[in-house]
Amino acid sequence: MNLPLESLPDMAVFARVVEAGSFSGAARALGLTPSAVSRQVARLEARLQVRLLERTTRQLRLTEAGSAAYARCQTLVGAAREVLALSDTHTAQARGLVRVSCPKAVARQVVHPLMAGFLQRYPEVDVQLIVTDREVDLMAEPIDLAIRITDHPPPGLAGRPLMRIRHGIYASPRYLDAQGRPQQPPDLAQHSCLYLGEHDNDRRWRFQRGAERASVQVRGRYVANHSEIRLEGALNHLGIASLPGFCAQAALQSGALEEVLPDWEHQTDYAGQFWLLYPSQRFLPAKLRVWIDHLVAAVAPSA
Repeated sequence: MNLPLESLPDMAVFARVVEAGSFSGAARALGLTPSAVSRQVARLEARLQVRLLERTTRQLRLTEAGSAAYARCQTLVGAAREVLALSDTHTAQARGLVRVSCPKAVARQVVHPLMAGFLQRYPEVDVQLIVTDREVDLMAEPIDLAIRITDHPPPGLAGRPLMRIRHGIYASPRYLDAQGRPQQPPDLAQHSCLYLGEHDNDRRWRFQRGAERASVQVRGRYVANHSEIRLEGALNHLGIASLPGFCAQAALQSGALEEVLPDWEHQTDYAGQFWLLYPSQRFLPAKLRVWIDHLVAAVAPSA
């Protein structure tokens, strides 16, 4: 079956409906009315002679044919974005909006300090920093780049390794002088500890030293799911805090904090390799290339 070119907009609208989960959500994103969006999807179904979506009062569900069509429509939309990016790719002057998704701690302490220099160097590039620990879908959401802990870039995404995140435990010299310096992981059970607190396992701190492994159930009077708050708690002598290394670095250099059990590796789910991820495409817009190069040049050497 040969589909006329007039069906291409209907395919793009159908893909947006699936991504939004509703006709009304797609309509808001596209600046159309829900009835107009519904008509375009119905027109595509009529031309294909298959049902793409099962409609109920509460939700939309893809049919088997709809799932196959959606995968191909995503490819279509991605190809269209590549075509539109050609002008940016071959323009010497980088310009436009770059939307970057980033975990909270990395956004505040790694990416944000680099913004002034980048914006000054590239006056025609704007940056929207989307601060979230949620794993965003770069293929479905209007986001250009994402910083994420992963072993390898997921299928369909390209990536550049940024830095390896190491976790440690830290306390102020004043706290340690008063309460004593732990010599082995089990000693932590006698201390006030500042931990994440989002799951029960966050209280169980795990350590490794060569072939040795240790696990200890910690306790503390102050629990916070934000590394900067735990950092400030440690600086205010409230106890021993679990922190990513980049978060504690400045305080370590100034002597405001000491690393506790430095010969043991503190193992957490948050530790690992941070990657800068973006949709895999042959033509990368200049605005994205300059942002990627700026971030990698500033961060990767410290990996």
